[in-house]
Order: sequence, then structure tokens, then C-alpha cells
Amino acid sequence: MDEQTKNYKSAIEALLFVSEKPVLMDQLKEVFPELKPSEIQGLIRQLQEDYVNREAGMVVVEIAEGFQMLSNSHAAPYIRAFYKTKTKEKLSRPALESLAIIAYKQPVGRAEVEIIRGVNSDGTIAHLLNKGLIKIIGRKEVPGRPFLYGTTKEFLEYFGLKSLEGMPKMEEFHQLGVDVPATDGVVNTSADSVKRPNTLEGVELSSSEGGEKQSLETEQMQEQAATQESSGQSRTMNIEP
Repeated sequence: MDEQTKNYKSAIEALLFVSEKPVLMDQLKEVFPELKPSEIQGLIRQLQEDYVNREAGMVVVEIAEGFQMLSNSHAAPYIRAFYKTKTKEKLSRPALESLAIIAYKQPVGRAEVEIIRGVNSDGTIAHLLNKGLIKIIGRKEVPGRPFLYGTTKEFLEYFGLKSLEGMPKMEEFHQLGVDVPATDGVVNTSADSVKRPNTLEGVELSSSEGGEKQSLETEQMQEQAATQESSGQSRTMNIEP
């Protein structure tokens, strides 16, 4: 590898390190106009291989249509121990329930979320809007024309997903012996319709409030997002249980 290529690779590594969000290819093209997109991708692949080969404490992953440097999952216990005194902001169970429903059934209205959850969801939807995890993407063509909600790019970043296609399939939960209540499982996007299960990775569904309310626990994703928010650093922590 020539000296110039090494310089490009180290510069890309530095950009990924200091960025708090995934770095998009368009951003890299602006910084390195002399390089072709394929050359930039090649350098990123080399970085990924370098970290894997030496079992480094950091990894480079593709998230939300960009690239981001995260901590390696094998360091999770030490990171949790380091941040155990930090205040961690986690999504509440009602917020996770509403977010899961919106993620798998979008675009979806508040009334549909409440029918599935069995409780009023005004507060949780407002909270998710404030955190930027969901957004208003239209109105339903029925009397009153209620808002329809969908997930945002921040949602993908929060849960470390490359795209909505990265959400787990229903079969994965059946294989783990998790009993998932069935709904129609259809997710509509503004462009097309895609079949999806009504659950998120790491989510355990159980019954409460007379069997009407679906409860979800996402310890892995809560820990990952909470650590990122509490660290105050430029790196996102990739924590697994």
C-alpha cells in the first residue's frame, strides 16, 4: 500500500472516530473529491478487516446508510462496568411497545397503536416524537384525517440498524421459544408494502393487564442507546448482553 493510500485510510478512520453519527458516502465524497466512491468503500473495507484481524476494541459497521465506529461487543462487560455510575436514559416499556408497533406497521395511526396496546398512547407517541424516533408521515383518509406515523433515520441509529430490513423476522423468535401474539404483520411504507413481524430484536413479549397489554423488553438496545447518550463522547457504544 502506497503512502497516499495509507493517508486516505487513516483520514477516513479519524472521521469515523470523531463523528457522533454515521458518516454518509456523500459526506466522504465531499471530503475526498479525488477518490471514486468505490475507492472510498474499498478503504472502509480495509479498515473493517484491520479491526477484525487484530480483534480490536472498535469495529466499523454500516448503519442508517452510513458508516460508524462502534465498540466491539466483547468489551461490553467492561464498558458497562465503566459507566455503571452514569445516569442512563432508557425508553420506558410503554414507549417501546408503541415504537415496536409503529416500526413494524408503519404508516400507522395512534388509534391503531392503542387498539394493539389496549391503552391510551398519547403520551408515549408525543415522547417518541420529541426524541426524534418517529415522525408524522401523512394523514389517514378517514373522517378527522388523523396523523400517520413512521420511524426516522434516528430510529435506525438508535438501534444500530442499517435499514428496516435489518429488523428480525418472526421465525427468529419462534426458534427462541418466544410466544409472539399474531397481528396482520403488514408494514406499509410510502413507496410500497413489506411483510414484517410485530416485534423487535431482543424483545420479549408477555401478557399483562388482563391479557390486553403487550409488554416488550429490549435490554440490549436500551443499554446500547443509553450508553451512547450518557457517555458524552464522540464514539457510539455497541453493547450486547
